[in-house]
Amino acid sequence: MLSSPGTRRIAKAHAKNVLAAVRGGAIDRWATFDCYGTLVDWNAGIAAELGRLFGDGERERLLLRYHDIEPRVQRDHPQARYRTVMATVLAELAAQEGVRLPTEEHDALGRSLPRWPVFEEVPAALGEAHDRGWRLVALTNSDRDLIDASIAAIGVPFDGAVVASEIGSYKPAHGHWEAFYASTHADRGRHVHVAQSHFHDIVPANELGIPSVWINRLGETGEPPPTRVLPDLRGLADVLDELVPAG
Repeated sequence: MLSSPGTRRIAKAHAKNVLAAVRGGAIDRWATFDCYGTLVDWNAGIAAELGRLFGDGERERLLLRYHDIEPRVQRDHPQARYRTVMATVLAELAAQEGVRLPTEEHDALGRSLPRWPVFEEVPAALGEAHDRGWRLVALTNSDRDLIDASIAAIGVPFDGAVVASEIGSYKPAHGHWEAFYASTHADRGRHVHVAQSHFHDIVPANELGIPSVWINRLGETGEPPPTRVLPDLRGLADVLDELVPAG
């Protein structure tokens, strides 16, 4: 049966509304990710440099100290580039250890970061989520050149990255999520945050009412609980689809 002009007008208007919704992000599904610790092996990268600079026998002890110091430096200097944050933490560790680092080693951590290893399951897991229509965005406590290098190493297309040194805010402050929503106009009901750090990511996601997947690589405990927990990114696409079904 032929459609009437009125029916065609209604169908055309509906199509325009759907197109506008797609362009505005209203029916997209968004997965945001922490990068370092979640997608890239942050501990391995930092520990390797600490071992090189201070001796292999000290790397694990100093890695724990690094994790204690860095959040304070980020909190006290939210406008700082991440390279500067890492250099500041490294200098404090050296001072505590009574070690004088050569000038050329002050940026050792920033210089090494593009070589930090990607967790082995990450490319396939992100590729599957991307193939299912999820839009991927990194929310990172780092610098633009560093996250660009890491995304290139992962080898899966991202729709963007919100970068601490560009917004003047470090997680667990809420600035990354605010910048993400402002730039994408994403539907908050079709967004899931994925991260390894309970402190930096899961807690603020809970505060903002965002469903979260905790990639609990270290077997930790923490409150408040995330929406879902995985030991690594294997099976992530299924969990994302469960939380926000397609369509």
